[in-house]
Amino acid sequence: MIRASMQLARRDILKGAGALIIGFNLDINGFLKKAAAAPALRDPEAANSWIVVHNDSAATVYFGKVELGQGNSTTMLQLVAEELDLDLTQLSGASVDTEHSMNQGATVSSSSIQQAGPQLRAAAAEMRQELLRRAALKLNVPADQLTVAKGEVAGGGRTISYGALVGDENERIPFTGKAPLKNPASYKIVGKRVRRRDIVEKVKGTYTYMQHAAVPGMLHGRIVRPKGQGAYGHAPKILSVDVSSIKDLPDVKIVRQGDFLGVVAPRQWDAIRAAEKLKIDWQLAESLPGTSNLYAKMRSEKTTDTTMVGEGNVAQASAAHVVSGTFHAPYQAHAPFAPSCALADVKADGAIVKCSSQDIFALRDRIGALLDLPKDRVQVQYLEGSGCYGHSCYDDAALAAALMSKLAGKPVRVQFMRWDELGWDNYGPAHVGEVRIGADRDGGLVSYEYHGWHHGWMIEETTEHLATGKPVHELDKGPGSLFVNKFDTGGMYDIPNRLLVNHAVPGLQGYLKGANLRSPMDLSYSFASEQLIDRLARLSKIDPVEFRRRNIKAARWLGVLNAVAEASGWRPRTAATPGDGTVVRGRGVALGTHRASMGGAVADIEVNRRNGTIAVKHIYAALDCGIAINPDVVESQIVGMSIQATSRILKECVQFSRTNVTSLDWLSYPVLRFGEHPDVTPIIVPRNDPPLGAGEEVLPAVGAAIANAVYDAIGVQLMEYPMTPERVLAALKG
Repeated sequence: MIRASMQLARRDILKGAGALIIGFNLDINGFLKKAAAAPALRDPEAANSWIVVHNDSAATVYFGKVELGQGNSTTMLQLVAEELDLDLTQLSGASVDTEHSMNQGATVSSSSIQQAGPQLRAAAAEMRQELLRRAALKLNVPADQLTVAKGEVAGGGRTISYGALVGDENERIPFTGKAPLKNPASYKIVGKRVRRRDIVEKVKGTYTYMQHAAVPGMLHGRIVRPKGQGAYGHAPKILSVDVSSIKDLPDVKIVRQGDFLGVVAPRQWDAIRAAEKLKIDWQLAESLPGTSNLYAKMRSEKTTDTTMVGEGNVAQASAAHVVSGTFHAPYQAHAPFAPSCALADVKADGAIVKCSSQDIFALRDRIGALLDLPKDRVQVQYLEGSGCYGHSCYDDAALAAALMSKLAGKPVRVQFMRWDELGWDNYGPAHVGEVRIGADRDGGLVSYEYHGWHHGWMIEETTEHLATGKPVHELDKGPGSLFVNKFDTGGMYDIPNRLLVNHAVPGLQGYLKGANLRSPMDLSYSFASEQLIDRLARLSKIDPVEFRRRNIKAARWLGVLNAVAEASGWRPRTAATPGDGTVVRGRGVALGTHRASMGGAVADIEVNRRNGTIAVKHIYAALDCGIAINPDVVESQIVGMSIQATSRILKECVQFSRTNVTSLDWLSYPVLRFGEHPDVTPIIVPRNDPPLGAGEEVLPAVGAAIANAVYDAIGVQLMEYPMTPERVLAALKG
């Protein structure tokens, strides 16, 4: 039974989901108003467009990276407070809004601290330098002899506040990028465990998420689509709509443009009932291979092949031991806790849209194109959603809300149903990996060959495609380009002969819609490669940790491996140790990354040989991400990645027929339950190096460590995930 409204209990979610951490508490009642806290300037080359110091010496920071649960809204302020010599209580982060925020690009690929953080540090240093120049004139003391604490400048026995120095906020302070930055050795705020500002509200369940947003006079909307998408590029066509099927719901209005269809109503329950009852005759194409035929279809395609890495000669490499295998990874969904939601108010001369997009500036342009409005007449405001993990349906929901508001002539709040979210997601693409690795008699890696088959990411949102009927496109290079900086590059292993080939599958030829899912493709690569590394270690009669030590050429990778081995109390073993009881235990180790950070993991698991179930008992996960701006935030990310990796490697798989996706609820798309979560020991490898990504890099190492632990427990490797009980039992029989 579907209820008219649902109040989600959030008091305990942080206990098991370390990735849901922070967001801005925005003024929902001010939704239809322009942002009152906008900076006087909108010039990226003006320091006071990024940071505005007020006459009370407090400051507002205008950054463009959004809070997805990774801790931006605290860690960004720590960076600014450090450079500007302010206390954190004196800083606030402005809501992220296309009208006043600085455009720092999409919040993706663990890029916030690594790529956007330096911009804020530089802007803060510029502001500090200018304020000290002014203070030097006021106090008649050289700037290099002044000291600052909490916005109070002292020198010559006198003090003056930042507030007394700022003057007119319209006065432009140039952002040259040349102001000196502080030495990390002098840091007082960066690197400290600072409590996240909204943690109390999130634990209590009083935090305002996007799903809670409302404005007076709005309509509730629901999209109406077939239950589960078909092949990308083969959109369903509406043959007929039976309006009489909802005649008992007189307050409901049907809105339609092209093959986009929705319903709106003053009461949410009426919209939900109407979306369920409305009878539509859809034309569906039987253009999918079905789950069971997916990998064979991918492998048989005429692909566009690109050599991503080619060094030495893998064919002529002399190896005493050679291992190989073909590994399979399924489509997986983002599956946020609450389905995507957006709220839009569209007028003839402009639009305001509130949503949870990772890239509000790019979305603004798309909304303008869909509504036939100039992009400068579209304002997009960010409000944190309940879960993200990559490019899920939040942009699709925002576009749907904007289009439905235009068609209905009133503000419209759209929330997807669970079957919409799971059935029309932008899935992490499926993957086939054929891997071959060789080692010499002393356990030294001599060759590594990886051939990967997968399609690229899809560009258009479903709302755009259905409403306009325009042809869809696929990202030209696809995720195969992510081979660079992956398994054996960046210093993970020293292998003289390497060949990595991307076989780009044509995604418009009968596949599901794909996009970036947390740590895109990395789980697939590590699942395959790290299992073969373990197999080589067994053949070489070398402990898996020691085998990796012998082949690592970079000190930081060695540091991660040693840190996780020490924390887990790793005991050397040279062979798998399968037990003969009903429940057998195993332990595995693995390395992995996403972009530049270094991740390592050890997993302790149990396998029930009678029913095939795997229970992950404990994960030890280490991360070298450079300097950790806030260790609490980084540790929470490590915990969240470990839990999500466990869920994806054991349970998650999108099922589909010849016509459409059939994974539409938590039964047909199971995820790890709270009671199944492993204990997690997060380990931060201490560094004063520049910060790197910390939101995706441990996930592939954890997944591969679990796979290697299964190998240790039962003596057999699984070549496909999720590692379901059925696959475990089949492996045991084989």
